[in-house]
Amino acid sequence: MKQSDGCKSRGLKLVKRLQTPKYLKTAIPVLSVCCAFFFCGVLIQLFGNNPFTVYLKMFNGAFGTWGRFSTTLTKSIPLMLCGFAISLAFKAQLVNVGAEGQMLLGAWAAAGVALFCDFIPAPLILPAMMLAGMLAGAAWASFAAFPKAYLNVNEILLTLMFNYVAIHFLDYFIYGPWRDPHGNNMPYTAKFLQEQRLPDIGIGVHSGILIALFTAVVLYFVFRRSVWGYRIRILGESRKAAHYAGINIPRNIVITLLLSGAIAGMAGFVEASGTVGLLQAGISNNAGYTGIIIAYLSKFNPLIVLVVSILLGGMQAGGYSMQIAGLPVQIVTMIQGSILLFVLGGEFFTRYRIAWGTLGREQKII
Repeated sequence: MKQSDGCKSRGLKLVKRLQTPKYLKTAIPVLSVCCAFFFCGVLIQLFGNNPFTVYLKMFNGAFGTWGRFSTTLTKSIPLMLCGFAISLAFKAQLVNVGAEGQMLLGAWAAAGVALFCDFIPAPLILPAMMLAGMLAGAAWASFAAFPKAYLNVNEILLTLMFNYVAIHFLDYFIYGPWRDPHGNNMPYTAKFLQEQRLPDIGIGVHSGILIALFTAVVLYFVFRRSVWGYRIRILGESRKAAHYAGINIPRNIVITLLLSGAIAGMAGFVEASGTVGLLQAGISNNAGYTGIIIAYLSKFNPLIVLVVSILLGGMQAGGYSMQIAGLPVQIVTMIQGSILLFVLGGEFFTRYRIAWGTLGREQKII
């Protein structure tokens, strides 16, 4: 009878890892991205296109010349900031999928200052626009922050639902009272004045890149060197440990989500003032959702977010070159979605290993 029970327990098993090897933390995301490109390559081939040609056109359109690379850098700036916002929240095990809506509200508030606050002196107009964008993003995040902190309402559902509210909120102003009367009935506001635009730094990229770099450095040192960053890490690792350490959990949840929303709101200001120069429908270009992919690929490290954002921004910039060549630009969206799915799936192998054998005598396979 005992032998029969032992035979039943023999076979493949999932064993929870007590500690994830360092090489796996790097190897699994890289392999996941490679699998995503292979999977998309198969689909591209099935639809009658050569995947190598598609990928080559995408790469050439993003990095082929300095002009194309500067376009890639410009597109990567809001992705960086949204990646920072999501990474900051996740450090406390909070999933902020509302960076899209928070970015839209940030762009809306920055545009409101530019269009209607002409009493602000010219040297102060850009700081005022950035502050307004950050406050608007934080205010939008507060609709999820307080219910999560004090009522334990799921922040994923709240932040996701408020994205759609933000889209319609923005559309009301763009199609209504803020629409440019001289804009041929198009859904955008009047153009910003020169002093309301982020200046170019001389390489075809606006100074929003400096804001992103500064934010990355600040977040890195906050996470690694500050007392508050240490508290957030404890909060993310274990709510019980944070409670026994005397950390005010509700207050830190609120602070973290508000700061996350503020950074996403700053992305809206940067996009409106630096790239577009006005407020228009779809100004976020799904940067908030792409930021989720970036954050997970970067393991929530703000310095790695910078690099991954450039790669994802290159995919967006290369998509336009593919469209000119007659290829559907939706391929880029498909690749991004596949990367997220494969990276999330790869996380399974960082937590569990596959083993063979009887219970208590497993031999590691993966």
